[in-house]
Parts: sequence; structure tokens; C-alpha cells
Amino acid sequence: MFRKAKQNRIFQDVVDQIQEAIVEGRLKEGDQLPAERKLQEEFNVSRGTLREALRVLEQKGLIEIRTGVAGGSVIRGVTTEQVSESLALLIRYQKVPLSKLAEFREGVEGIVAALAAERATDEDLARLQGLLERAGDCLARGESFWDSFLRTDEEFHLALAEMTANPLFITVLETVYHNIHTYYERYLPMEEAVLRQNHRDLEDLVAAIAGRDSRRAEELAKEHVRRFNARMEERGIA
Repeated sequence: MFRKAKQNRIFQDVVDQIQEAIVEGRLKEGDQLPAERKLQEEFNVSRGTLREALRVLEQKGLIEIRTGVAGGSVIRGVTTEQVSESLALLIRYQKVPLSKLAEFREGVEGIVAALAAERATDEDLARLQGLLERAGDCLARGESFWDSFLRTDEEFHLALAEMTANPLFITVLETVYHNIHTYYERYLPMEEAVLRQNHRDLEDLVAAIAGRDSRRAEELAKEHVRRFNARMEERGIA
């Protein structure tokens, strides 16, 4: 299955060859790699080089190294999990500037809102209406429920992503909204006027999606991100 590793980049070549075999489907989830001695012969590498390459593949989530009598390297396959873990760390620990995160969200969420307007089912629309009502109830119950309001807002945006039926949009926005709370805590002014504006934006989005107006839904989503990022930027500067 494998050729001898290129000697000028021996370690990386072993990683690349096994990774390519997994991506192309020559190695499938649940398959077990040959024994270490066999791999050493195929790649023409030392035991140390091979083990280093296998550790990198394990860190990438592509294989699982099992110990014991029935041990070995088992293929885990390619999933969206590998992408989301790295993105989650960047957002959770605020390694992306607020302005860059907003720029990214504006583009992605605009597209997602437009697709939701085109693809939403009656069940989807009922779900959005239910989330909108829950968000309004949180506002009506006062300051102690403002955090619940933000969590409902996050759930609303994830619902839009799910309506696209596109696993990339779903994975990316799940990762963003499961980790973005640290930005809210640091930058978002927790004021009733701000949250009520947020709720009005959600109302407008639901109306556009229900009306199958993809262009308006896209612009509303972009404007929503722009407006609230401006509020957070102001607080960050202050």
C-alpha cells in the first residue's frame, strides 16, 4: 500500500502517505494499519520515525493507537471534529481579534440566512417562532434572565445553520456559538436596550425567512452582526 519514504522529508512523508490513504478511502474507519515491523519495511524507516509519525496522526484524530495483545493503530477516519477542535480553541481563548471574528461571521451568517429562507420547512419556521417567543419571554422576566436570552439567541443562529443541511455551515457555526460566550462576557454591553434590539433583529429575520426573501434575510443577518460588533468594539476601546 505504501512506498519507501522520501529520505529528505522522511517523517512528514510517512504522515502524508497514511493521511492520503485515509482521505482517499483506501483505508476506512475501523481498518487496522499493518504491524509496526511491516510498516517499517514498507516505508523503509526506523521504529522511532514511524512511531513519531503515528503519534502525529493520532493527534490529528485520524488514528487511534491501542495497546495490549489486540493493540495496533486503528483508523478513525476524517470527520468535522478535527476542524472544529482547532477553531474552538481559537475562539474560546479569544485568539481571533473581535473585528476579524465579526468579518467572518458577517459573511457566513449572511449566506446561512439566505439559504434558510430558501430551504426552511414549516417545521423549521415553527421552531424559529418558538425560539423567538422564548427569547421574548427571557427579556420580559428581567435582568436575571439576560444570559438565558443570549443562549436562546445562539440556539436561534444554530437552527438557521441546520436549515441549510450543509455540514460545513453547521459545524462551523456550532463551533462559533458554543465558544463565543467569552467574547460576549468581555465586550457585549449587557443592557436591556441592546438585547431588545437583538430581539427585533430576530423578529425581522423570522419574517424574511417565512416570506422566502433570501436577499433580505442575508442583509438582515449581516446588519445584525455589524451592529452588535460595533457595540462590542466600542466597549473594547472604552
